[in-house]
Formats: sequence, C-alpha cells, structure tokens
Amino acid sequence: MPDVVRPADAADRPIMERLWLMFRHDMSEFGDLLPNPDGTFRSDRLQTAFADADWAPYLLMNDNRPVGLAIVRGVTGPTRVLNSFFVVRGARRRGIGMQAVQEVTATHPGAWEVAFQDANVDAVRFWRRVAREIAGEAWAEEHRPVPHRPDLPPDVWISFSVPAKTYD
Repeated sequence: MPDVVRPADAADRPIMERLWLMFRHDMSEFGDLLPNPDGTFRSDRLQTAFADADWAPYLLMNDNRPVGLAIVRGVTGPTRVLNSFFVVRGARRRGIGMQAVQEVTATHPGAWEVAFQDANVDAVRFWRRVAREIAGEAWAEEHRPVPHRPDLPPDVWISFSVPAKTYD
C-alpha cells in the first residue's frame, strides 16, 4: 500500500472541510452533536489546524482520492494529541487507518495521546490495536472528564510514545 498521508495545505482546505462534515456526522452518534442551522458542524478545531503553527492538518489519500483526515495539536510541545482522526466508511478495514496513524505519529516522534468514547465500540477496538502496534505493551489507558461538559461520559485517553527513527 503506498503512503496515504500528506500534510494538508490551503489548497486542500475545501476537501478537508467536506471530510470534516462527514467526520462530525459520524461523531454525532456519540454525543450531543447536532448540525448548526446552516447544516454545518462546529469546525473550530479544523480552522485552528490551518491557522496555528502548533497544529498540523493531514489529508489521507488512497489512489489519489481523499479518504480521511488527521489533525494533530501540540506538535511543538512535549505531548502531541491526535485531536481528530477520520477515515470514510468506504475505505475502512483496509489498513488505511492504521497506516495513516503510523505515518502521522512517526512524523512527530515523542509522547502521544488519543481520546475517544467508550460508546464508539469500533474506535475502542481500533485505538487499542493502534497502541499495541506502535508501542507494544508500553501504553496506558485512562478515563478523563470532558472539559466543560459534565453532562457527557468521560473520554477514554490512550497514551504511548513513538521513538524517533534512527538510521544506520
């Protein structure tokens, strides 16, 4: 499988916005996430990814077609957070998601965290598998309250570390 990840730039923004709508639609199943009156979803994280140097947006591609997105925050800090990650339904269960996470995390070696919801059974299975693939047994999982949302169940957070590549 060829590389599927590339940094998103300003020219990719319309594609990322459309993928964001699909992502937020999928996530609406797991929380109080209804569309805005204009049919869009809250997109402040996506906007920040294109405007803040401590964030990095990535476009996931397969056969020159956009199949997902990844948004990283904290790229200059001690811990990177995979803030948003999405693969379109038609591209799931093909290894694209695992490859994309491995490529994105390898781009920013160091400590990583990923949050997801217990109710999202597919995400639970996927992120635990990602942690095992990347970190073996050296990963942790904990529940944390959702900031400013005491009405929601806590998020699950997985933490692991990605070593910098060494070349012989």
